[in-house]
Amino acid sequence: AARAGEAGKGFAVVASEVKALANQTAQATGSIATQIQAMQAATREAAADIGAIRESITGINEVTAAIAAAVEQQGAATRDIAQNVQRAAVGTNEIAGAIDGVTAAAAETGGAAGQVQSTSSTLATQAATLRHEMGEFLGRVRAA
Repeated sequence: AARAGEAGKGFAVVASEVKALANQTAQATGSIATQIQAMQAATREAAADIGAIRESITGINEVTAAIAAAVEQQGAATRDIAQNVQRAAVGTNEIAGAIDGVTAAAAETGGAAGQVQSTSSTLATQAATLRHEMGEFLGRVRAA
């Protein structure tokens, strides 16, 4: 290019620029390749992290389902306990009513027993009086 004169010098400058651009392009291509590899590695890592997150979410869903089932069982047990307590309360009220009835009947029986005792005392007194009068009557009949 130096022998070609002025045109050769221009060609040499252009060739030098083309060579510099080619070197810059090669460096840029290498840099781009490195960046692409880094992005691919980051993408693989993100995909692995997303998989781990998916597994965690699946585990959380399973635990949530187990908790929901346990809460439902607890609710059913609580309802059963409430029903049993209600039945016990009704039974207790019935027993209290029966006890009141027995108490009233016992009071009536006590009153009746008092009347029977009073009547028995009266009958015993009348029997003693009758025995005494019969003795006197028989004594008069024998004497007569």
